[in-house]
Amino acid sequence: MNAASTISGLGRLTTSIAGSVARIELRHPPLNIIDVPMMEELAQVLSQIESMPDIAVIVFRGEGTTFSAGVDVAAHTPDKVEEMLAKFHGIIRALVATKRVTIAAIHGHCLGGGAELAMVCDIVYTRKDAQWGFPEIKLGCYPPVACAALAALVGQKRAAELILTGSTISGREAAQIGLATDSVDDPETAVQECVGKLLQLSPAALSVTKKAFYAWDSIHFDKGLARAEKTYFDDLMKTSDAHEGIRAFMEKRPPKWTGR
Repeated sequence: MNAASTISGLGRLTTSIAGSVARIELRHPPLNIIDVPMMEELAQVLSQIESMPDIAVIVFRGEGTTFSAGVDVAAHTPDKVEEMLAKFHGIIRALVATKRVTIAAIHGHCLGGGAELAMVCDIVYTRKDAQWGFPEIKLGCYPPVACAALAALVGQKRAAELILTGSTISGREAAQIGLATDSVDDPETAVQECVGKLLQLSPAALSVTKKAFYAWDSIHFDKGLARAEKTYFDDLMKTSDAHEGIRAFMEKRPPKWTGR
């Protein structure tokens, strides 16, 4: 692949390779919902990037007015949820494992799976007025990646508040609590400045340093996400409320919780 090219055959993503930088843009208007086709494309692109030794940085952004409002709710039904979580968590694990420096530029909504995708990136620049949150609890569900990793970023009490209430916070507050690196007026400019600094450094040193930096966290993350997945399938998906929450959302009505 030459110094400036794209990865073809994609419908949910726009990608470009320029020098040592790969850019991935989520493209599923209007809210860049992460559905199974997008997950499959993300897995394909990340796998291809891993085979490109010259790539040192991966940048994520969302097309249009938002980063991503999260994973497709329709994929949470009993017949689809296991495949969906396996594919989505495969992407998360690939991002955690990659030796490339990952950067996310956030604007608009950054919710649920979109926020999980962003939070596992190494560096995150968010607009001050972006909206961050993990609203899964309002559907009778929970965000497994956030359950495994959010407390390490923002502390146990703030993580518990965000996950258990489904509250939304601004990009400014996301940066203040450590969910994002910084809140800025223009994330794209901040990304460009950061990429410029990174490209002056040794790609080999960056790769090895990243491996060392996350060595301890990765042990806990692997075990935590595996436990969160098991609990999701063995306990959560056996409750009536989890199915009611998804049905109510799809039918555009308030859920009727039974506590079972």
